[in-house]
Amino acid sequence: MEIQLRGARAYAYTAGHAFDPARPGVMFVHGAGLDHSSWGLQSRHLGYHGVNVLAVDLPAHGRSGGAPLPDVGAMADWALAFAAAAGLERLAVVGHSMGSLVALECAARAPARISALAMLAVAFPMKVSAPFLDAARDDPPAAWAMHTIWGHSQGVALRGDPNPGMSMQGESLARLRRLAPGVLHADLSACDRYDTGQEAAARVQCPALFLMGAEDVMTPVRGMRALAARFADVRTKVLPGVGHALMAEAPDEVLDALVEFLSR
Repeated sequence: MEIQLRGARAYAYTAGHAFDPARPGVMFVHGAGLDHSSWGLQSRHLGYHGVNVLAVDLPAHGRSGGAPLPDVGAMADWALAFAAAAGLERLAVVGHSMGSLVALECAARAPARISALAMLAVAFPMKVSAPFLDAARDDPPAAWAMHTIWGHSQGVALRGDPNPGMSMQGESLARLRRLAPGVLHADLSACDRYDTGQEAAARVQCPALFLMGAEDVMTPVRGMRALAARFADVRTKVLPGVGHALMAEAPDEVLDALVEFLSR
């Protein structure tokens, strides 16, 4: 689906299915420097099983135009506006890393519209190291390498990709190399500056899921515990042997967890 939103091209993958107002809806929000293709298996499965799917490309990512948005709140406002323009007034929202903060803000800003909230690889605060931020601004190839190495568990290079003929780290680098200059730095800066997670969590009215990788070094499991404690209706699940890139390293386990959660 491609629409004009706030004067720029805005894109979301819909699993090739037309929207049906009688069906439930789910929006997927990608992480820093990534795009809708991060959700390949999960978005396709739900789209082929009776769900209206919007796997969005945030502005300046993937197939969406415009400039990168300056902060998490602006991203949440944009995501809610996209859903409304697509005809989804009530939906579940699923986010990964930076996208999980965006999903959290969506649920906090529009509690009547969000039926369920799933956050993958989330931490609060989501601080970003100075060398990573500096590299994203001044030396993009070095930042891409940091993103790719830290974004996967140590065993990835040995056990390979669960999808035959593919490379998890190669896919990550390919996405990052497609970015326009300054986009990754803008994303990482937005994560680093986000400071209202506790207040946002207190305003959420829907069930929440925290899905984490036990070997995640970018958003370690300990980083979500204080945030999870603020939710009235929360479930947590930790996938063993998995790093930050949950959807790539454990696609079936992530799908199973989301299907189980959203079916409730």
